Amino acid sequence: MLMSLFDLTGRTALVTGGASGLGKAIARTLAGQGAAVVLADVDAAQLEAAAGEFAADGHEVQTIAMDVTDRDAVTAAVDTLAERVGRIDILVNSAGIALLDPVEEVPDGHWDKVVGINLTGTFAVCRAVAAHMKRAGYGRIVNIASQAAHVALEHHAAYAASKSGLFGLTRSLAGELGPHGVTANTLSPTVVLTDLGRKAWSGPRGDAHKAQIPTRRFAEPQEIAAAALYLASAEAAMVNGTDLRIDGGFTIT
Repeated sequence: MLMSLFDLTGRTALVTGGASGLGKAIARTLAGQGAAVVLADVDAAQLEAAAGEFAADGHEVQTIAMDVTDRDAVTAAVDTLAERVGRIDILVNSAGIALLDPVEEVPDGHWDKVVGINLTGTFAVCRAVAAHMKRAGYGRIVNIASQAAHVALEHHAAYAASKSGLFGLTRSLAGELGPHGVTANTLSPTVVLTDLGRKAWSGPRGDAHKAQIPTRRFAEPQEIAAAALYLASAEAAMVNGTDLRIDGGFTIT
C-alpha cells in the first residue's frame, strides 16, 4: 500500500547532507519508493561510503560533492547535475550544523558558520534548483527546520535563528513557485536519534528533555524520513508553504 500511495518512480531527488545522519535516512526512504537519488555532501569520503551502503541494499545512487556555503559552486553543480540527469524533481535540504553556546558568548565564527550552512546554504541550493523546477513545471522542495525554531532552547541562539529563517525562505518559495507546479515546505523535528543525536543527547541532559516531550521519547530517523517522503510525493500536491512539526508534542506545552 505504501508503494502504491507514494510511488516516486521516474522522479529524481537531490538530498543535501545525504551522506550521513538524517539526510541519508531520507535518501534511503526516497530510493526505496523508486526515486533516482543523488546524494550531495561536502565530505567526499562519506559520500563514497554511503553510495556503497546504498548499492549493497540494491539502490544505485549518484553522488555530487557540494559545499553549500560556496554559492557559485552550488549553482554550477546543480546546473551540471540537471544536465546530466535531465531534471531535478525533488530537493531535500538536510545539510546543517549545530554549534551551541550561551547567547552572550556566541563567537562570531560560530554564528557565521551556522547561519551560513543552515540558512544561506539552503537558500543557495533552493535558488539553483528552483530555476530548473520552474522550467519543468514540477517540483517538491523540503527544507529541514527544527523544533528550536518554534520554542526557546538554551544555548541555541545561532541555530534557532538559522532554522527560523527557513520559514520565511520556504514561504517565499511556496508563493512564487506554486503557480509553476512547485511546492515548498519545512519539517521541524525534535531530537533525531542519528549517531550524532544519540551522542549529543545521551545521559541526564537527554533524559530531562525527553521528560518534557508528551510522547516521552526522541524521534527515529525513519519517522522524519516518512514525513519527507509524503511532502516529496504527488499526494502532497496541495501542501505548500507549511511546516510539519514532528516533535512528539513538545512545542504544544
